[in-house]
Amino acid sequence: MGNEVADRSGQRVTAADVARAAGVSRATVSYVLNDTPHQKIPAATRDRVREAAARLGYAPSAAARTLSRGRSDVVLYLLPPHLRLNTQFGDMLEHLSAALAEAGLTLVIHPWSRDLRPVTAIWSALSPVAVLAQHLDVDEVRSMHDAGVQLVHSTFTAGDALSRWVHNVQDDICRQQVEALAAAGHRQLAYGMPEDDRLRSEIELRRDGVLRACADLGLPRPVISAIPTEVEGAAAIIDGWRAARRPVTGLCAYDDPTALTMLAALRDRGLAAPGDLAVIGVYDIPTARLAQPPLTTIAIDSQAQARHAASVLIRQLDGKPALRRPGPHVTRLVARDTI
Repeated sequence: MGNEVADRSGQRVTAADVARAAGVSRATVSYVLNDTPHQKIPAATRDRVREAAARLGYAPSAAARTLSRGRSDVVLYLLPPHLRLNTQFGDMLEHLSAALAEAGLTLVIHPWSRDLRPVTAIWSALSPVAVLAQHLDVDEVRSMHDAGVQLVHSTFTAGDALSRWVHNVQDDICRQQVEALAAAGHRQLAYGMPEDDRLRSEIELRRDGVLRACADLGLPRPVISAIPTEVEGAAAIIDGWRAARRPVTGLCAYDDPTALTMLAALRDRGLAAPGDLAVIGVYDIPTARLAQPPLTTIAIDSQAQARHAASVLIRQLDGKPALRRPGPHVTRLVARDTI
């Protein structure tokens, strides 16, 4: 039997190959490898099937797994090509993959933009049980559901429990930024955002969070400024802030790269944080601690973030009601030397 299977080298090993090698039926192979309940199969037979499958390198096809389980095990994440794959976000995806794997689900990450190809071309090729994305329109969501995709989550265009929690995390980030600056005595703040229209939804979410946090603390309305990526342009923004009737003394940056640009712009003008401008970023990227001075920022617990997202998705896929308790707090202030 070993030679019979070996002759198939270069071809995919099938359940029939495993059945021949173990001396059992294909049905028995399916029952054993899928842990089908209520099957009276001797332990020795189960061991023989598993040993044969391991020796032959057998892996069930996606279609076979779908048939045996009654649903696909693929969770498709549609990654916007413009998304900054910083350390925090990359870690979050890694933790999300691990958390979903514990439930027998496989995370597949695929870059997607409407400018490149229709979303139908991607999900229809994978037959996922769930699709996660940042922006899907009503027709795209409907077509997925109509085709049997059990769960479709669109962060910025849906009002489900996971979307609400994601938005709450963004609010927590902004509140902690504003509170840290206010605690240091700063009242006239600015919100500095990248000049990238593709990040509009994320940028506006943070902008609105900073506006609310300032209002809640009784601070003046913050100045909203787009920050150029080149130092001279960023320095010109600082010049304008300092010349204003009510000078800006504290900056809530959209992210650490934006904050680091402003630190460089301060040096270009012979100024420094925090004396001339207090600066706080988001994400605690590795270079934040190496900045001069080291950057104060907001860190996000990517593992807790991913595990909560996975638990919400798994409950929905299992048909269980959403948890009533709020999601975990995953943000924290990393106090360094720019405030």
